[in-house]
Amino acid sequence: MNSDSSVRKKKKSIGFRYAWNGLTIVWKTERNFRIHLSAAVLVLLAAVILGLSAVEWAVLIITISLVLALEMINTIVEKLLDYLAPEQHPVAGAVKDISAGAVLVVSIGSVFTGAIIFLPKILSFL
Repeated sequence: MNSDSSVRKKKKSIGFRYAWNGLTIVWKTERNFRIHLSAAVLVLLAAVILGLSAVEWAVLIITISLVLALEMINTIVEKLLDYLAPEQHPVAGAVKDISAGAVLVVSIGSVFTGAIIFLPKILSFL
């Protein structure tokens, strides 16, 4: 019984290590991910300064997570297509463009979400 528990713990730690490695790879290789993460840090600092409610915090965290995760999925699509189809192909290009477009849609949505949350608080100071 004890060895079964230690095997499960080891598998969980290995999975976490691979996940952390994936985050590290994206951080080191993807400029857009670093830009999104830097923007997220600024937004979170503004949230602390402006004293957001719990619901506003939840919306921000979900929105930030969605943008970062979709940026990572976009990276997956690009790297996978580069591996599977190293030569230029119109379909591969279209798939990459659509994937990047998905990140753009979520990013624009996050800007509107931020505006809805932050503008009333900023305007109340003026």
